[in-house]
Amino acid sequence: MADTPKKAVVGYAIIGMDYIGDDNSDYIEGVSGTIIRDMDWTATMSQTFEYYMVDPSTWKDVSRIENVISSSISWDSSADTLGSATIDICDSLPECYIRIYLITIQNGVKRKHPLGTFLVQTPSFKFDGKTKNISLDAYTPLLELKENYPPIGYSISKGTNILEITTRLIREQARAPIHQVSGTDVLYSNFVSSTNDTWITFLKDLLANAGKKGYRFGLDEMGRIIFLPNQDIKSLQPVWTYTDDNSSILYPSLDVDHDLYGIPNVVEVVYSEGTKYFYGIATNDDPSSPTSTVNRGRKITHRIVNPGLPGIPNQAQIEQYAQQTLRDMSTLEYTITYTHGYCPVRIGDCVRLNYKKAGLYGIKAKVISQTIDCTPGCPVTEKATFTSSLWKG
Repeated sequence: MADTPKKAVVGYAIIGMDYIGDDNSDYIEGVSGTIIRDMDWTATMSQTFEYYMVDPSTWKDVSRIENVISSSISWDSSADTLGSATIDICDSLPECYIRIYLITIQNGVKRKHPLGTFLVQTPSFKFDGKTKNISLDAYTPLLELKENYPPIGYSISKGTNILEITTRLIREQARAPIHQVSGTDVLYSNFVSSTNDTWITFLKDLLANAGKKGYRFGLDEMGRIIFLPNQDIKSLQPVWTYTDDNSSILYPSLDVDHDLYGIPNVVEVVYSEGTKYFYGIATNDDPSSPTSTVNRGRKITHRIVNPGLPGIPNQAQIEQYAQQTLRDMSTLEYTITYTHGYCPVRIGDCVRLNYKKAGLYGIKAKVISQTIDCTPGCPVTEKATFTSSLWKG
């Protein structure tokens, strides 16, 4: 494909040229001069996959790889590198970056959607006497930050702009491009690496000091590193709604897990300082709460001794602290596992579930992991979490 300038097009595409939009989400091919809306992921389409070797100095595709049999992509928000991929191929490849694309044709329009960019390493192969199949393990560009360590005792001085220094250090240690994010947050004390820190653990801890609730690493499908602010699910807006109606891309079965273990229904707070002694207790005895002493038939107590409160508290503050702690701990996290046809949802995104048949409606959940099977149909097995308050107090 010929290189062309970027076009600032949101929701629409000009057909008859190849381009990457501002978010680099799609390449488009079609009849010259036609203007179309963005594609409909709930409608019929044909799907194939293409693989390209990527030049790490320009981050552009340089050559197509023709002999790929299949691949699978795993995204995991709990992993340092956020994901990996497995690529099965008929011939060996050197260590290189590979970009995977989903190719769709809908209403005569061909689009090219990047799914991920991965560094190929660790080949293994099987030979059945006739053909040789090579399986390649591949890793996200964040791997380059995991492979090396900061100098022992490496320190960033108090007053340094956090996002600016993090951006500079990533550019020095990794080849992937970075989405520049500006901010005014600075370090309030010197920030020193530990002997066990890799660059990725050091920079993750550094980013946690920026913004109101800290930042975290992210990746887009082109393999570029991005900084994402940490946000509660309540403050996020859903980027996609999964439904069980006639236009649904959601597969019929799903699993919902939750665990009441460890959720108390009594909180005790004990504070002593010199001759001062305060004791506060909060009890959940609400019959409408599933974790209350009434419904569980027993007490489950969490005790806090000398909480780190500013100054010297009084009795009322200790009692209030016990109430707030019990309210905060009376939260149940649900994990939903489901499968859907591909749509542009990333880990960390907020989605809405309107699956009436399963009793889930208006649920806002945060995606924590995905496995994308790069075969026709492109099924995505996804995990998302949401919380429910069990006691209002």
